Amino acid sequence: MKKIIECVPNFSEGRNMEVIRRIVAEAEKTEGVKVLDVDPGVSTNRTVVTFVGSPEDVSEAAFRCIKKAQELIDMRHHRGDHPRFGATDVCPLIPVANISMEETAEYARKLAERVGTELNIPVFCYEEAAFVPLRRNLANCRQGEYEGLKDRIITDEWKPDFGPALFTDTVAKSGASAIGARDFLVAVNYNLNTTSTRRANAIAFDVREKGRPKREGNPITGKIVKDQDGNPVMIPGTLKGVKAIGWYIKEYGIAQVSMNITNLSLTPLHLAFEEVSRCAAERGIRVTGCEIVGLIPKKVLTDAGKYYLAKQSRSLGVDENEIHKIAVKSMGLDDLKPFDPKEKIIEALLDAEQKEEKLMDMSCTTFANETASESPAPGGGSIAAYMGALGAALGTMVANLSAHKQGWDDRWEEFSQWAEKGQHLKDELLFLVDEDTRSFNRIMEAFSLPKNTPEEKEIRSTAIQEATKYAIEVPFRTMNKAFEVFGICRAMVEKGNPNSVTDAGVGILCARAAVLGAYLNVKINAGTLKDKDFASDILKQAETLADQAQQTEKEILGMVYNRM
Repeated sequence: MKKIIECVPNFSEGRNMEVIRRIVAEAEKTEGVKVLDVDPGVSTNRTVVTFVGSPEDVSEAAFRCIKKAQELIDMRHHRGDHPRFGATDVCPLIPVANISMEETAEYARKLAERVGTELNIPVFCYEEAAFVPLRRNLANCRQGEYEGLKDRIITDEWKPDFGPALFTDTVAKSGASAIGARDFLVAVNYNLNTTSTRRANAIAFDVREKGRPKREGNPITGKIVKDQDGNPVMIPGTLKGVKAIGWYIKEYGIAQVSMNITNLSLTPLHLAFEEVSRCAAERGIRVTGCEIVGLIPKKVLTDAGKYYLAKQSRSLGVDENEIHKIAVKSMGLDDLKPFDPKEKIIEALLDAEQKEEKLMDMSCTTFANETASESPAPGGGSIAAYMGALGAALGTMVANLSAHKQGWDDRWEEFSQWAEKGQHLKDELLFLVDEDTRSFNRIMEAFSLPKNTPEEKEIRSTAIQEATKYAIEVPFRTMNKAFEVFGICRAMVEKGNPNSVTDAGVGILCARAAVLGAYLNVKINAGTLKDKDFASDILKQAETLADQAQQTEKEILGMVYNRM
């Protein structure tokens, strides 16, 4: 699974479009990075750029942009409405897919160290990348803004985490930067069946973390209660990590609750939708749907779809597209205009950028015809993985049918868990269909390397051996994943819908064929590997798996015949 992070650097230039273009170009020309948005502001004299990619590629793009901003922006002449203390004022990294916040924070710290060391820019690590609690809050790091930087960085308390602690001529030009890691921010507007901004605001105050001011007597018109320092005493709202306000949208002729969810781990989108709906209902108002502003990680829709499936006591082990459809319909994301997940999900946009033609994107007929052609790939390894995927799909089908079986309503969660396992296995084996062909192509590419000099021959030989080792590891992985299919099919034969027991049986046949087919590929590729210790070890493991697969097939098929 590919790791994806987002970077949202804020540059202290929002008026000179040529400067902005040159900074953004550094990200655009970084391989593996896609620029999603560029948002300049004239009054703030600030531009927010959004780009995504792998952690390594995004970190490289961020460094290049920061370097270019240092070259083109002189903070000694900067004026704008937004708080700032550097040419690259802030640069947060945000986990999007298959990466933890802890890992993302480490990438942020490495980027901060590189910026401080190579560019001599004072850097403060903030939010999840902060080294001390006081620096988690960006406002603390940026206090006094650029004008106060000269005196702050020489103090022990505010010595930068990386880079110079002196206000040199270079620092005077670049200012400082805050580099950190934070959660993804989701901007969402909830559509109300009212035109009242005041009522929309009341709902917003009900839910936002900040809440509303406490008042004496009448909660709307009463005098605001203040603390001993003269600050309003606030009654917190019901949702953590949420900012919200009510407004009227002339374009749609309705009022909305406009919300920023700044911490999805505390408040997922679907729970925010449920809470806004509850608070609106208490005021006699209905939420007719919502609209997502900008892009979201796939996990946001996936978690929402699974939440609503669970509320319906339905299996969660269904195709991802179906899960997303449930999320869209449950929250009314298509209430005001069509909603296409492929245009809103970051990972989908990245996948669309990939030029590689995948076997699994072909129709069944085209895939079969391609296999039958004179081309050596796809070959037996890819077909073995595909058979394993079909076995997993059949086991999953029986689990879903069992979860939906009339009279078995109290067992839906049990079968849902099996179906989810089956979906994961199916997806991994489908990935291995293409990966096996890629591994074969790597060997062909290695054999095509030049061999005119001793050095070239050595490079070519090493590349061939590395590619061969990978061509052993891929089918061995297929064997292991296909063997896991037996567990799902066995459970469905024993516990599942008896009307579908033969479907689970066919799944067993597919799994056994996948294991043995992949074993043939492990065995033939291991014969050409120079690393005999590696080859011997993996062959022993593969042989054991192949024997177990044949024994398991006989055992479970016997159970199938007994239940027929």
